[in-house]
Order: sequence, then structure tokens, then C-alpha cells
Amino acid sequence: MNANNNEVATLRCESRLAGCSSDEEPGAETMFFSQNVIPKLSVSNRSLEFKQRYFPLTSVESWNDWKWQLRNSFNSIDDLKRIMKLTEKEIMAINNLKGRLPLRVSPYFASLIYDTKPSHPLRRNVVPVVEELITSGSEKSDPLHEKAFSPVKGIVHRYPDRVLFTVTQVCSNYCRYCTRSHSVGRLDKLGKQDFEKAFSYIAGHKEIRDVLISGGDPLTLTDETLDYILSNIRGIEHVEIIRIGTRTPVVLPQRITDKLINVLRKYHPLFLSLHFSHPSEITEECAAACNKLADGGFPLGSQTVLLKGINDNVPVMKELMHKLLKIRVRPYYLYQCDLIPGSGHFRTTVAKGLEIIKGLRGFTSGYAVPTFVIDAPGGGGKIPLLPDYVVEHNKEHIVLRNYKGDVCEYPER
Repeated sequence: MNANNNEVATLRCESRLAGCSSDEEPGAETMFFSQNVIPKLSVSNRSLEFKQRYFPLTSVESWNDWKWQLRNSFNSIDDLKRIMKLTEKEIMAINNLKGRLPLRVSPYFASLIYDTKPSHPLRRNVVPVVEELITSGSEKSDPLHEKAFSPVKGIVHRYPDRVLFTVTQVCSNYCRYCTRSHSVGRLDKLGKQDFEKAFSYIAGHKEIRDVLISGGDPLTLTDETLDYILSNIRGIEHVEIIRIGTRTPVVLPQRITDKLINVLRKYHPLFLSLHFSHPSEITEECAAACNKLADGGFPLGSQTVLLKGINDNVPVMKELMHKLLKIRVRPYYLYQCDLIPGSGHFRTTVAKGLEIIKGLRGFTSGYAVPTFVIDAPGGGGKIPLLPDYVVEHNKEHIVLRNYKGDVCEYPER
């Protein structure tokens, strides 16, 4: 059903929407830096149909402008009700998000879920359900104890030779299983003094050779801000590689512009860790964004969270891994879901993850098999897990069981 004129005016609002959850977002009055670039991208038939139905006065050029996408995000129950029929569980959850991870869905991602059933995997990624309000005793707001490893604002220094640098708390979509649900979507942003202190900390610790820029999502920042951050980090002699953790190519592919590529490629070696959860996320627009990044010379790796009812079986996971390789993204990690508050309905058993790895190893390319890890509660770091392939191991030999179940022996002497 087409939106009426009032709805169109509300949805199309070219000024800053109420959903902009931080003043650092493009289009906000107190933007840290300015930028004005509109990418040239095609629009898939599905997105075009959605745009014509709910944003009929919006041009394709505006739809492909990532700042327009951010300004017109769906951030409230009224926003979502205009494009989809919500269940009672979803309505109750959205009405009780105060103090919790906020709601946010980009128009592009909304075009992938607006006509779906409640059980649809992409819908479950971003639309809250009432189970999210239920917290178990093992769940903590900061399960990885990142605050305990933060010597200065924005820096988490857990591992000896690398640091996590959370440069923003803003994302273009808020995934309901987010590890940093305790902090993302808040107004507590980094100021220039905070950035300078973070740079000084990295410069003062010569053991740091690897900096992972994360958030929130760093690619919600402007090109100028990213240039400022990257140039300061690259200027530190002992930093060898820089990584950016982002879900933007999946939920806001319009952000991957030629100008962004030109900024990023100045700071090679630069790696991008992307976040995929389901093969349906790999659309025409997403594939184009990933291929553009790969053409820019950036190694791309995928991090996937194991989620009940979304990707917790071998066929879905295999399809996802195969589709990733086709767009030049290397499967990297498969994460056991972190113990954040309200995540019980997403979490599988560890045995399920091992079952999936066993169903991949040997049955598809090694490149298509991620490393299954638990990011240990309490700040213990990532611990890799494998199915039990060892039958016996002593000084004489090791006896192994392969992917077919056949037993093989390898001498130790």
C-alpha cells in the first residue's frame, strides 16, 4: 500500500530525523568534519520497488546517498509500522527499549525485510522481540570486560601487540545481538582531545603493531574524519597494519564510494573485517560494494555470529561461505554468540558450532571454513574450537579421524 502524503513527508524528511542517535552523524548540526559526496550506484529491482512505494518523491541519486540513508533511518515503532506489520512481541519489545540498544534500520536494509515474516533471518537481525527483554544470570552488559582493559577512552588493550580503537558508537543498523549493546547508540562520542590521547597511547606503546578500528561502525564517520584517524595512526612508526571492523557493505552499501576508496587506499596495508550473518544479505548492492573494496586492494575477511534460527545449520552456513568467496570475502571467524543481556533467544550450544565446522571441513574448500571461536567471558580473549579429530596421541603416534570418519595414523618418531 502506498504511503499517504503525510507519511511520505515524514519518511522523506530531508532534515535530521529524530533517529539520528549521535551528533557525530553526517547531517547533524555539530558534525566533526564536513563532506558532500553522492555515490553513483545502481539500485536493485527490490530496492527500487521499495523506494517507489515508500519514498516516491525521492530520486535514485538521493537513495544512493549514504547520508540520506542515515538521515532517513527507521528509528521508532511508528516508522516501522508504516512499512510492515509488526507482531505483538515486536511491538512490546520496541515500546520497552528505553535504556537498551536502540532501534535503527537503514532504508536500504528495510527494503530487504519490509514484506517478510517475523521469522525471516534478516528481520530478526534488526527488529527486537520480547525475548530481548529477558536477561539470564550469566549475561552481562560488558561480557568481554572491555572497560577493564581500557587505559584511555576509546582504546581497549587486551592482547600484547594490538589494540581495539572504538572511534564511534554509531551504526547504520543496530543488530540485536551486538556485543557492545551496552554502549552503541549512545551520545558518548569521542572528541578531538580523546582522539589525541588515543593516538598518544598507541605511539607510547611500541609493542602495538596492529590497530583494529571499530565502534559502532567507523564507516558511519565522514571521509575527512576517517582520513584524520588513519593518517595519525599510520604516522606511528611501529604500527604495521590497520584493520577496520564494519558491517557497512552489508547494511549501507551506498557508503562505499570512490572517494572513500581513495581515502582508505592511502593507508595500506589496511584490512577490512566485515560482518555477515546470512546469505540473503549478499545482494546486488552488497556484492558491488565488496568488489569495489577488493578492487581497492583491501583484503576482506568475514566475521559471522552463530545465531539460533538464523544460520545455525550446515546448509545455510555453507551457502553463506560460498557466496562470500564469490564476492572476494574470505570467511575468517565464526563466533559463539556473546553473553550480552537478552541474547538467550539467539544463542546456540557450543556443540552446534562444532557440528557446523565438522559439516564444512572436508566437504567444501578450506577457504570456506572459518575458525570457530568463543570470545571468553571476562576478557579471556578469543579461544578457537575444533571438532574432536584426535582419537589417540602418544609418543609413538597420533591417530586421527578424518571428515569421512576414517581413521588415519601419523608417526611421531
